[in-house]
Amino acid sequence: MAGAERKVRAAIIGSGNIGTDLMIKIMRLSKHLEMAVMVGIDPASDGIARAARLGVATTSGGIDGLTAMPEFQDVEIVFDATSAAAHARHNEILQAHGKQVIDLTPAAIGPYVVPSVNLGRLSAERNLNMVTCGGQATIPIVAAVNSVSPVLYGEIVASIASKSAGPGTRANIDEFTQTTARAIESVGGAARGKAIIVLNPAEPPLIMRDTVHCLCDDADPASIISAIERKVAEVQTYVPGYRLKQAVQIEKVGNNAPLYLPDMDRSFTGLKVSAFLEVEGAGHYLPPYAGNLDIMTSAALRTAEALVQKWRVAA
Repeated sequence: MAGAERKVRAAIIGSGNIGTDLMIKIMRLSKHLEMAVMVGIDPASDGIARAARLGVATTSGGIDGLTAMPEFQDVEIVFDATSAAAHARHNEILQAHGKQVIDLTPAAIGPYVVPSVNLGRLSAERNLNMVTCGGQATIPIVAAVNSVSPVLYGEIVASIASKSAGPGTRANIDEFTQTTARAIESVGGAARGKAIIVLNPAEPPLIMRDTVHCLCDDADPASIISAIERKVAEVQTYVPGYRLKQAVQIEKVGNNAPLYLPDMDRSFTGLKVSAFLEVEGAGHYLPPYAGNLDIMTSAALRTAEALVQKWRVAA
């Protein structure tokens, strides 16, 4: 699909915080991609203005404006950083034009991708979904625990600064919880998943924090901790600000005091594993406290880079 010597041209739909940060990451960091078009619906948006200053072609006509541009013909990858509601139409149009779509909304039309967990098993499908910011931060931990001992129940709480939650994030709260919970199961490996998001209005804004609780079968605690630490190091290769906030906690739940799981209508004995994370953004466009947005754009870029490499091997 892509020549070995040239970069693959990419378009971004959505000139808000996520789309603009992704554009800057592509331009500064990408070995295999180059920016072709920034697409928005507000001609006064900072993302459109910044793209124009950087020499990137722009349109404020949305998806219809993009398809009408002469640059569209050479675009091979399109990132959608709008909303779950808008993505369905965008994807339908882009698939009709044979474009590879990487979806940063919770629409979940295509299979979930969490780079540190299933990047090596990338599907040939033309739409790949980046789950959610909370999913990108926490699913690697669930998968790490599950690699040592089967996870019966995985629950995550993602706390983000209210200032880092733009209109798209706020419009997608329900989709966030549903998509993240499903991905905890299908990618993380938990039999049952649950996700909660908290928008923290504190001033000054607080860095993204994530709590992960896993209920699993009895296993060697040291092996679980080691698996989590290895996975954290792997995520750090593309999200340097990702880290454990404190030591992993493991609690034995015995027959004398089993936990009751109302969602599953059953009692549980085994191990309760708790991991506490924080994600600091790289500050490319967004403030460092906006780690929730940084981890999404970083994961999307890593996924696109891997796709291009896969195409070149197959060529």
